[in-house]
Amino acid sequence: MGTFTQSVAVERDRQGAPARLHWEGREYVLAERPLRWFERRRWWAEEARAEKGRGPGLVDHEIWRLQVRLARAGNAPVRTVDLAHHLDSGRWRLVRVHAPAHERTLSRTA
Repeated sequence: MGTFTQSVAVERDRQGAPARLHWEGREYVLAERPLRWFERRRWWAEEARAEKGRGPGLVDHEIWRLQVRLARAGNAPVRTVDLAHHLDSGRWRLVRVHAPAHERTLSRTA
């Protein structure tokens, strides 16, 4: 588990929140309501300059934390993932897959 970046497909609900995730040929549904926050980007490392009037998506990333399970397996374990939503292009990127709770517990006791 850890931090990386991978393109994923996301279906959104009427309010614009993620409702389904398509990742590595599998479909995931939400097990809990998603959480959203914004994180600062290092835009100066990625952009030549900041155009006047351009704000959303330049300075901040929209991040969503999802708890998902495989759509075809109602008893599948829940996975926690973080997605970044690029506001200008509408693209979604998987940026972190969290270790399952039992793995975090084992690593603390080892």
